[in-house]
Amino acid sequence: MCAAALPLGPRPVFQTAASAKLLIVGQAPGARVHATGIPWNDASGDRLRNWLGLARAEFYDRRRVAILPIGLCYPGRLPRGGDASPRLECAPLWQARFLAALPGIRLTLLVGTYAQVYHLGAGKMEGRVRAIAESRNYIALPHPSWRTRAWVERRPWFARDVLPILRARISDVMAD
Repeated sequence: MCAAALPLGPRPVFQTAASAKLLIVGQAPGARVHATGIPWNDASGDRLRNWLGLARAEFYDRRRVAILPIGLCYPGRLPRGGDASPRLECAPLWQARFLAALPGIRLTLLVGTYAQVYHLGAGKMEGRVRAIAESRNYIALPHPSWRTRAWVERRPWFARDVLPILRARISDVMAD
């Protein structure tokens, strides 16, 4: 549908199985992920796996973990650096279809603003992340890119309060 607008062409990158219990909804693949075809196969993925307390093998076990970005393909770079936003037509076309095929999802992680806005509507990142104890179905997280390091460093409560709850909830979901 948007092949002509994608600088490296279409290469949807996702991981799903009907048996998955944990769903990670991110933004869009970066250039390295596009090149390898492996979701979160970059420094952001390393940071995310650390936050989640999941080893690489657990994270990439599609029978237990589904990974579905808002934009399935690499959208390109911005003129001033960084990746472009996910393509607007992608999520409305694919999110509901994938979610319908994932009946076993018990917990959804909304990683980054684009995932949160699409699934929860407008709102503030900090409030959503702090609300971790209030929702049984969704957990909002900042995107784990290098740009977010300052956000995390200015909020010591994230590592102190959010990460232990996040890891406990994921452990519960993965144990079943």
